[in-house]
Amino acid sequence: MIDAADAVVVGSGAFGSSVAYHLARHGLQVALLDRSRLASQTSPRAAGLTSQVRATPALTAIARRAVVKLATFTDETGQPLRFTQSGALKIARNERDAAQLGREVERGRDAGIPIDFVSTAEARRRLPILRERGIAAVTWSPTDCNVEPAELPIGYCRAAEKIGATLLPHTPAIGFEIGPRGVEGVRTPQGTIATRVVVDAAGAWSRVVAESLGASLQVVPTRHQLFITEPIPGVVPEFPIARVIDAHVYVRHERGGLMLGGYESDPLQVDAAALAPAFEMADLPLDIEVLRRLAASVADQFPIFQDSAIRIAEYRGGLPMLTTDDRYLVGPLPGIAGAWVMSGCCVGGLSASPALGEALAEWIVDGTSEIDLSEISTARFAGREIDEAELRERCRRAYATHYRADRD
Repeated sequence: MIDAADAVVVGSGAFGSSVAYHLARHGLQVALLDRSRLASQTSPRAAGLTSQVRATPALTAIARRAVVKLATFTDETGQPLRFTQSGALKIARNERDAAQLGREVERGRDAGIPIDFVSTAEARRRLPILRERGIAAVTWSPTDCNVEPAELPIGYCRAAEKIGATLLPHTPAIGFEIGPRGVEGVRTPQGTIATRVVVDAAGAWSRVVAESLGASLQVVPTRHQLFITEPIPGVVPEFPIARVIDAHVYVRHERGGLMLGGYESDPLQVDAAALAPAFEMADLPLDIEVLRRLAASVADQFPIFQDSAIRIAEYRGGLPMLTTDDRYLVGPLPGIAGAWVMSGCCVGGLSASPALGEALAEWIVDGTSEIDLSEISTARFAGREIDEAELRERCRRAYATHYRADRD
């Protein structure tokens, strides 16, 4: 336990560990708190996929920077990270989605990201488990990648510790000292840590932490699930990620088998304030039928998942935080000097965390960041409070239409 720090980060998932590491690289004395074991909640249950071409140029720049940092993660931090740059296929099964792919190709080219349409035959050559039935168009993005999600946050934790950060697992933030000039300290069961900077990166509990600071966040913890099969002959790491837009399903290789996950129309939403104090993400109730329905929805393209001989080796889920516009939530907490937030992972947060943590650390230390964060800043929700029912419905819709560039 320490008595004081330049900055205290609450939450050691991908977001919290990344910003803690990058703040420490700026020379700050950082304390990284977690109510549980380090990097043990939603982040290690993620899919670990990247998608560089996003809805806007600014979001694309964040995703592109993240891939650069993922590729150099071990060189930068000295920590292991299984990194596979297998590329990605994106599949449209109707003309509306084919038109979306056309816009994504243009956006990628404008950003200098290699992406183009390929034939269904070429897509199948790259991903032999894919069948051509019902496909209207496919794009190929060769520099997209995937990582082992459990290694990323714990890697940042260990790297932060090596450059001076203090790691405090099993140390919840139970309150905050707020004075006339803003944040003055973080209360824990072991004592108060004096600080002028707090970063709320508490994942499923980020809304609870923000309320303790006197702020509100328009985010909802939303269950996301995936499964991984036992090894399948012929499945190799070179298999690209595949996404089917209208089904909101993704597929990739994992440990010699296949991973499948996706976004159902009516996901479980959770009130973190109502969870038991001892709740762990391993306690989250899961529903395998959701994934079976998602697998059935892409049976024409991926009939392999209907094969009764294919066995599930791992089935997991977590509580990513959804925002009403399906975008990250990063920046200062309005009205509380020294309080910052890094939330709203919207299921794609782990892969973006290297760039977001780097940029938020720059913003905290220098007052600005090299990457434009204005589109994901907390300022976009200022003065736009909505009631709980509307918040949940908007976040539900954002989740259910995650792959849609237009949500009409």
